[in-house]
Amino acid sequence: MPWTTLCDRSELTESEGKYAEVDGFRLAIFLSEGAVYVMDNHCPHAGGAMASGYVDAGCAVCPWHGWAFNLKDGILRGTTTVCIDTYRTRLVEREGGVVLVQADLPMP
Repeated sequence: MPWTTLCDRSELTESEGKYAEVDGFRLAIFLSEGAVYVMDNHCPHAGGAMASGYVDAGCAVCPWHGWAFNLKDGILRGTTTVCIDTYRTRLVEREGGVVLVQADLPMP
């Protein structure tokens, strides 16, 4: 799977979400304790935009109804059956100190 650039690391704010749309994927990007996480932007409960949410105790919290999904595996806190797709991420430093956020997105 190819790595896809989503944004510059400097565009992220600790514990807040950022929206990115690339190659048909609508994604929520989160920065938590210095690590970057990427998940689908669509909450499976009622369709809330996860990128409009925030991070609490290692989970991305949907702004509509407070559903909290683990940043690492996308599983809804307190369950084992409800989840959001998450994607592997990496940071790539470019010339001039620019650090890119990339995700390993499944491509056809």
